[in-house]
Amino acid sequence: MGIDVQFDGLPGPTHNYSGMSRGNLASGRHAGNASNPREAALQGLAKMRAIAARGLAQAVLPPHERPHLPTLRALGFGGSDAEAIVRAAREAPALLSACSSAAAMWTANAATVSASADTADGRVHFSPANLASLLHRSIEAPTTTAVLRAIFADGRRFAVHDPLPAASHTGDEGAANHTRFAGPGGSDPGVELFVHGRSAFATDAPAPRRFPARQTREASEAIARRHGLDPARTLHVQQNPDAIDAGVFHNDVIAVGQARTLLVHEDAWIDTGGTLATLAGRVGQAFRADVVRRDELPVDEAVSTYLFNSQLLEQPDGRLLLVAPAEVRENARAAAVLDRWTAPGGPVAEALVLDLRQSMRNGGGPACLRLRVPLTRGERAAVGARVFIDESLAADLDAWIRRHYRDRLTPADLADPTLLDESRRALDELTALLALPSVYPFQRDAG
Repeated sequence: MGIDVQFDGLPGPTHNYSGMSRGNLASGRHAGNASNPREAALQGLAKMRAIAARGLAQAVLPPHERPHLPTLRALGFGGSDAEAIVRAAREAPALLSACSSAAAMWTANAATVSASADTADGRVHFSPANLASLLHRSIEAPTTTAVLRAIFADGRRFAVHDPLPAASHTGDEGAANHTRFAGPGGSDPGVELFVHGRSAFATDAPAPRRFPARQTREASEAIARRHGLDPARTLHVQQNPDAIDAGVFHNDVIAVGQARTLLVHEDAWIDTGGTLATLAGRVGQAFRADVVRRDELPVDEAVSTYLFNSQLLEQPDGRLLLVAPAEVRENARAAAVLDRWTAPGGPVAEALVLDLRQSMRNGGGPACLRLRVPLTRGERAAVGARVFIDESLAADLDAWIRRHYRDRLTPADLADPTLLDESRRALDELTALLALPSVYPFQRDAG
């Protein structure tokens, strides 16, 4: 029997508001503000604890090394580590901000994952995302790959691929544009939905005018091929370009699905009605879609509240839990939709509303913070790292955060070379705490 494990990313010590993500409205709106890295990490940990307390499988992924010196050096900043940081701050502060981003906390963009029940070789497949559309995120792929290979090291059970080529034609943003639904029967393979913003070769397809479409159909199709998915159980659909221009930079900002349930805005895709009909045919009679009309909740309010960026989780008793950000309750129309979902007979049994403001101000809600990994009990047992959240690990992480994280950081503070030393000490200690090998460049260089 399979279980979905939620792998959440911990916000790193350089969590800051530099406004690096074009098309992410919250990121731009809070650019330049002071952040609180300690609070961000503790909020993320509180979310993990709350989910684990409900008997759900919860795990953690470590932050990335930041500022990322290999990228700074590739961009021409030489000398010692401190000298490279000071020079970058003086000559190209935007590049330093890009190399200091803690955006790897949003692990929905870490990779696309296919369950072993769906793949041709019966292994769980991971394709780390290249995140080629934005510099500050494109530097994540090597560390993400190293971390996933360290955690899922058993090659008999897991296949962690290299990222797709980092090019415009194969731009890949990971699981934020992918949803796995259950199959028609209890033991049937699942149905995998891939959502793209554009096709690199279809010049006549509708396209956004204001913001970039980050995921290409070509990337999604390549992942389906390399994972060995059955085309009859795989569906590729295009985002509504008007929704992208309204701030829906990933599909998980406008739709969320789990098992045989989908919560979706009517303006999510170019052909939402046709997509729902196809999903119903492939998932089977138990498929249930709740479509939110634009007169119930306009797209811009769906974006500002991140209602659809909630996590939809199947609890041990089979009922669905929705983990939503506090902002949903601050908007009357979003709150009304949430109340409708959780009313008797609605698709959701319970809503858990959490304060994730440090992440939300940078444009990432509950669903952004997690990578859903479907595992059998045997596959879970094959993971040797200490990454599954229990009270012991949660207490250790809480103490680690309080020991190493600052409680205030501005973009200007990224020029401080001691921040790199602080981050490296923290990450070196964290890998030991999580029973991981050396996964960061500074650790491998020292070794």
